[in-house]
Amino acid sequence: MKNRAVDELMKLPYTVEITPDDGSYFAKVKELEGCMTVGETMAEALAMIEDAKHAWLTAAVEDGIEVPLPESLQAERYSGKFALRLPKSLHRQLAGGAERDGVSLNQYLVTLLAERNALAEIKRHLTQQAPPC
Repeated sequence: MKNRAVDELMKLPYTVEITPDDGSYFAKVKELEGCMTVGETMAEALAMIEDAKHAWLTAAVEDGIEVPLPESLQAERYSGKFALRLPKSLHRQLAGGAERDGVSLNQYLVTLLAERNALAEIKRHLTQQAPPC
């Protein structure tokens, strides 16, 4: 069963990055942290990164570690829909806000979430840029 899981993961389109490095070639799988190798030629680096990827995936499956999807498949995880449970009183308040603004509850929530997310990003940026006291 584990071999089957690894074989299926090996078929996924992971991003392989190869960089020339002082007469050799450094290769890594972008989505699999720590999955890397070095080859004397580009062809060797490509072959070796496949071996490294297989070893990385085998260890992850054996240890029960969650294996990230390739970047090209991660976008499919975000359909734009998610279920949300909230207290009835908050639902009523939000519906009232949407009605006052003359928009759908969905549009009202998207606006509130986008505004709050922008504020959180600004706060995170300022916190990272703040000089030491």
